[in-house]
Amino acid sequence: MANSRGLKVAVAAVAVGLAAAGGLLALGHRGPRLAPDFAAPDLAGHAVRLSALRGQVVVLNLWTTWCPPCREEMPSMERLYGQLRDRDFQLLAVSQDEDGSKTVEPFVRQLGITFPVLLDPERQVGERYGVWGYPETFIIDRNGYVVERVIGPRDWATPAQLAALEALIAADGDGANASAPRGPS
Repeated sequence: MANSRGLKVAVAAVAVGLAAAGGLLALGHRGPRLAPDFAAPDLAGHAVRLSALRGQVVVLNLWTTWCPPCREEMPSMERLYGQLRDRDFQLLAVSQDEDGSKTVEPFVRQLGITFPVLLDPERQVGERYGVWGYPETFIIDRNGYVVERVIGPRDWATPAQLAALEALIAADGDGANASAPRGPS
């Protein structure tokens, strides 16, 4: 009987300990995390490295041409880019299409996209960011921290979204991971 009670207490203590450790681990992963660096070629073949954009706010979009929601949000991304392109802002659309420029270039011309489109047919960028569907977008602050992850399409040109990104651009970047209010999800 005493052994049984001791065993129950020990099992309960282990369960509480595991729950506490899990909670602490989860707390360690909350908040902004440093964006994984990568380099990928643009449509002209020039390598673009994310870390070279430190000091700017970056909207990093991972997408494919065959994805209807990706196609749906591209025009709003173009409008957003047109409004913020002359500020400390960069929009990178990383195509995960297996055929690379063969498929992506005609799509970009058809839509009149002017923001940088990068090619990642091996989906290495998507793997680094843990992407599991398209589109997925990451908002990266001036210090290189991911401050928001957006799964699915969004209208990037709404006044609320524009204001949120402008606030992030206006942040001086001196904080370890200064962040701005988020736009609508």
